[in-house]
Amino acid sequence: MSMKKVAIAAALVIAAGLSACATPTPYQPRMSASSTAGGFSEQKLEGDRYRVSFAGNSLTSRDTVERYLLYRSAELTVQQGYDWFETADHRTDKTSRSYVEPDPFMRPGFGYGYPYGYWRPAWRYYGGAYGWRSWDPFWGDPFFADRAQIRTVERFEAGAEIVMHKGRKPEGDPRAYDAREIMSNLASAIQRPVPGK
Repeated sequence: MSMKKVAIAAALVIAAGLSACATPTPYQPRMSASSTAGGFSEQKLEGDRYRVSFAGNSLTSRDTVERYLLYRSAELTVQQGYDWFETADHRTDKTSRSYVEPDPFMRPGFGYGYPYGYWRPAWRYYGGAYGWRSWDPFWGDPFFADRAQIRTVERFEAGAEIVMHKGRKPEGDPRAYDAREIMSNLASAIQRPVPGK
């Protein structure tokens, strides 16, 4: 196989991998606790008590994470032979990370001076009418901040401890949910993984 074909095949594999990351987490099982793709997981605590969670990626909204948690709780309740469940505990956690992305016209480099001994990090960037300008941690151009872009990435994970019951759901309890009704009402809002991805 020629090098050109190998390069094209590698580019297609990378593009497929990147496109898979560019969508919100679908309703799927979580492969492992460290999985960045996310999904649902559950742990049996007692005979009728489970801890259920759903983790989304950075493109999955808080509403979607909470909806998928509720749907998984209802689905698990039916799979275990129960009719309704109540939430004993519920939480939604948000993880945020901020990244500084330099302007594409910035050029990293090194300069001379304290406290890095002889070398320290420095950046050069094109300042429009001012031409090329520089920044370093101590003697930087005060306009450097205008040239950098700060991007914050948020991820949500929702968890609940549920207790499952048989029979008719009690009226008036805001923590009680009819499992089959929840599944019926939310089914159209559940995005499942695309086969082959």
